[in-house]
Amino acid sequence: MAEIDPAAVNEYFNNVQPSIMGPYMMDGFGFPNTAGEYRFKEELKIVDRLLAERDHVHDLSTNPQTKTVALDLGSGVGFWAEAFAERFSQVEAVEGSASLFEELQARCTSLDNVRAHYANVLDFQPESPFDLAFSGGLLMYLNDQDVTSLLQKLKTQASPSGVVLCRESTVRGESVTKQGEYSVIYRSLEHYQQLFEDSGFVVRTIQPNDPYILMQTGCELIKKWKQRIPERAQMLPLIGRATYLSLRLTNPWVTKIPRALKVDFPVLENHFFLLEPSR
Repeated sequence: MAEIDPAAVNEYFNNVQPSIMGPYMMDGFGFPNTAGEYRFKEELKIVDRLLAERDHVHDLSTNPQTKTVALDLGSGVGFWAEAFAERFSQVEAVEGSASLFEELQARCTSLDNVRAHYANVLDFQPESPFDLAFSGGLLMYLNDQDVTSLLQKLKTQASPSGVVLCRESTVRGESVTKQGEYSVIYRSLEHYQQLFEDSGFVVRTIQPNDPYILMQTGCELIKKWKQRIPERAQMLPLIGRATYLSLRLTNPWVTKIPRALKVDFPVLENHFFLLEPSR
């Protein structure tokens, strides 16, 4: 399988727009910022539900004396770190992009239980065992060997009840590697499962990321619009806002129609993977 160039990945994210839309790859479609906020809030509900289904992460509001540690790997601008700060005693937020790290620091500066680290996640060493390691769209920018190395390291750093939660874009067929300015690996579910098992983890839950799929439906529709309509006539702010509102009004039926018709749309999907170290 072809590999991506880590230098190209670093270059891209050092120049990405530091907003909730930029790291979500939702810039350039005319969507309002509320689209990114909606996706994050809905994804957070999924994360809370997945963790609640496991008895590994304690509710700090009812167990104030329980010290719990979360790693947020590839933190971006810090929305996840901020949310985890309400759920864990300590959050270690790791980001390797200079522009995103600046926003991460600004967002978390008032949170006493969050420490922001400007570092490559492959090199980062937490000071204490973690209860949750969260990877929100990180593994897709790592080659297989680096994914395995990272996960094997995390396995040794987990607390006795520690879990790893990954949120990654996926494809239905064979894995796809894109090189160049935007370098990424879109893996199949089977590819990810094999990587996780090879790294010493048991895959406990695979959960489709429906908010991502909804927003990706809009992105791919607007891509088709941009391909067919001259740039001067695209009216992206109007089309993007109208598309977003239409998706919200027709959700969840709009994403069920392609499935019912057995049409592979959108091309990209996204899944949460809840992993436990094999004991």
